[in-house]
Amino acid sequence: MLNFSFYNPTNIVFGEGQLQELDNLVPKNANVLITYGGGSAKKTGLLDRVNAELAKSERTVIEFGGIPANPRFDVLMEAVKVVRDEKIDFILAVGGGSVIDGTKFIAIAAPNKEYEGREREIMNFGFAGVPAESSVPFGTVLTLPATGSEMNNGAVISDGEDKLVVMSPLNFPKFSILDPEITFTLPKTQVANGVVDTFIHTVEQYLTFPAEGRFQDRTAEGILQTLIEIGETTVNEPENYDARANLVWCSTMALNGLISAGVPQDWTTHMIGHELTALTGLDHAKTLAVVQLANWKVRRAEKREKLIQYAERVWDLREGDDDERINQAIAKTEEFFHSIGMATKLSDYEIDADIIDRVVANLEKHGMTQLSERGDVTLEVSRKMLETAL
Repeated sequence: MLNFSFYNPTNIVFGEGQLQELDNLVPKNANVLITYGGGSAKKTGLLDRVNAELAKSERTVIEFGGIPANPRFDVLMEAVKVVRDEKIDFILAVGGGSVIDGTKFIAIAAPNKEYEGREREIMNFGFAGVPAESSVPFGTVLTLPATGSEMNNGAVISDGEDKLVVMSPLNFPKFSILDPEITFTLPKTQVANGVVDTFIHTVEQYLTFPAEGRFQDRTAEGILQTLIEIGETTVNEPENYDARANLVWCSTMALNGLISAGVPQDWTTHMIGHELTALTGLDHAKTLAVVQLANWKVRRAEKREKLIQYAERVWDLREGDDDERINQAIAKTEEFFHSIGMATKLSDYEIDADIIDRVVANLEKHGMTQLSERGDVTLEVSRKMLETAL
């Protein structure tokens, strides 16, 4: 097992009716900014419920809506101005991963005067982490299980065709309310996106090469098996509480640092997927389903040991030789994606080979020339994955 440091201070408040804890969780007498997305939080009455809970104590509450599905720098800067002008001292993100990601940027950009006027620099530190000394504290009310942003310190922000990572130990939510019932009104396609996003997060930390991270492997395998068990049910039966509760918890646990501690990771699929989303507007999870299968097909030799383990432990494939089991595991994964309505080829979305040069050029522009757990995914290997994904 590799050396690691694990730190996660987020308080998870899970279950039916837990929105009533807001009054206890948000500081009294705070100037609160509620951030949300395209309006579903208003339409479903969730914002009214949030405001009613916050009104139980003396607080000033301002709302900022319109954070898009891929949180845009220019929109977020409008919220940064509100935080500064209104002296906001607590932010409450009501939404899914995009709203929470955007809130993380707002929280770290607003109070750090050294970045005032040049906030884009915050996005240039990437995975190394923003060297800021303060951040506006924030909590979340999760509406879409998918990204795990409700219990980690990372965010992905869009700036034109660029999708950039913002990381900071200051940007863990103080708390996250995870009430599965809040997610019941989600469209099927968003639920399917959440299942796939969680699945890919998990395999990117699991399906690399053996590192004697036995607890991490078994935990990752448990998440994958749970998603396979409840995937169709939670897509087709939106008010099945137990199925949705398991999806919510799997999504959170898949990217809170637990299963990545002490093991190699491969974020190739995410990096290529981010570029596809930026260039085509295709949903993030839909790009992941397409690219992950191509990744395994192109790099099956490099991932051979873990692909065999995946076949045996996750899919219970024990007949045939190693190559046959690997083929079956990849096929079963594709069948699983199809079972929840997720396409697995770029052509299914009317995206043709013309996109490949543009994606490769953006990978080069962003320094993504040595991806994977081994650093051996060059631009040519990325090109081959995209060709395989057509």
